[in-house]
Amino acid sequence: MLKATDPLVDEVFASPGEFRPARPPSGSRSQRLLEQFRQVRDFSTRLCRSLEPEDYVVQSMPDVSPTKWHLAHTSWFFETFVVKVWMPRYRSEVPQYAYLFNSYYNAAGSMHRRDLRGLISRPTVAETYRFRESIDQCVVKLLEEADEALLLEIEPVLTLGVHHEQQHQELLVTDIKHVFSQNPLYPVFQADAAASETGRIAPQHFVEFDEATVMIGHDGTGFSYDNEGPRHRALVPAFSLSNRLVTNGEYLAFMEAGGYTRPEFWLSLGWTTVNEQRWDAPLYWVERDGAWWNFTLSGFRPVNESEPVTHLSYFEADAYANWDGARLPTEFEWEHAAAGVPIEGNFVDAQRFHPAPALGAPGESALRQMFGDVWEWTRSAYLPYPGYRAVPGALGEYNGKFMCNQMVLRGGSCATSRSHIRPTYRNFFQPEKRWQFTGIRLARDLT
Repeated sequence: MLKATDPLVDEVFASPGEFRPARPPSGSRSQRLLEQFRQVRDFSTRLCRSLEPEDYVVQSMPDVSPTKWHLAHTSWFFETFVVKVWMPRYRSEVPQYAYLFNSYYNAAGSMHRRDLRGLISRPTVAETYRFRESIDQCVVKLLEEADEALLLEIEPVLTLGVHHEQQHQELLVTDIKHVFSQNPLYPVFQADAAASETGRIAPQHFVEFDEATVMIGHDGTGFSYDNEGPRHRALVPAFSLSNRLVTNGEYLAFMEAGGYTRPEFWLSLGWTTVNEQRWDAPLYWVERDGAWWNFTLSGFRPVNESEPVTHLSYFEADAYANWDGARLPTEFEWEHAAAGVPIEGNFVDAQRFHPAPALGAPGESALRQMFGDVWEWTRSAYLPYPGYRAVPGALGEYNGKFMCNQMVLRGGSCATSRSHIRPTYRNFFQPEKRWQFTGIRLARDLT
């Protein structure tokens, strides 16, 4: 392992995002794994390129983790589940990192409290990057020297680690947005991100689907999380699904109709939450001189009525649907509708960091914005599929233990990587959460 004083560490840290391991023969499994690993690790660093050291350490609420913690935790994941397993001579430079940067893996050892992560001033940002680069060097050495049999063992866990880091890249973006929103100076994360166009939005039409017995869940081709299976049959009654996301302008109409003051639209727990939290608009909206403004990662600006509404809780999404005379789709309806839709959209790869409007009129039957822009709340509780069993050990804690008091979201957002999303991907959050890029697509029963 590289020491903190190793000149190579200093050289790598001086040029974050430029880490380039030696390449094994073209087309080999080793090269493919190295490329996947390097690309995702480099992208985490690039996401941080505009941050100052002071930005890395702030925890603005218990749900938010400091940027420094995300960078260290993802490195801890590779250290714990890859390096320590397949490099038996490896010894941690700072064993206490295992306590500081474990998140919720009880089988991997004890952990620091989540709500106190903002109190961790040490390791410094520079030391965190050095830890990160030292783990990169270990993983690269392991992949370069492993034979084919060992690579076959390593690949599933390394691939999980890559997707795990992509999840934390999304959290890093949404967390730093919340951090910056608490600052009256409204810092800008990405000054040159593309501004949303204004213009004619595609009319909202409802695409009809006949009753069908469909296969739900991942088919085993390529990567998936364990909560996407087992694949099974589900009866989906006839329904219709909106061809696009609900916009800011449409949500404003709900607000102007007294949506936040009319209990008939709200679930009981939602109504309690609205009143306790004094919600009267989506998160990051501020009313100034009779107009609504919106904090974005590119600055504070007027609400664009053409953009998809975002940063809504499940309670708000459900209340809006009730007010509109519709409902939220089930996750099975959503997956059935998305099965034939290309995975295209506004992802974090474009580094726009904000939902984009669905301009133009592509036709009544075309489903738009199914992927990217905003995570779409469904009315489905996050529960195990029939026959689901979590794998033993710490990695079995990845998804299964959260299957309680959460709702399923589908489709990814503008903070999600394109290579990370699938039609079967099941995201999940508690119904009151709204700091993620979460929004609304409506559904209706066909009677």
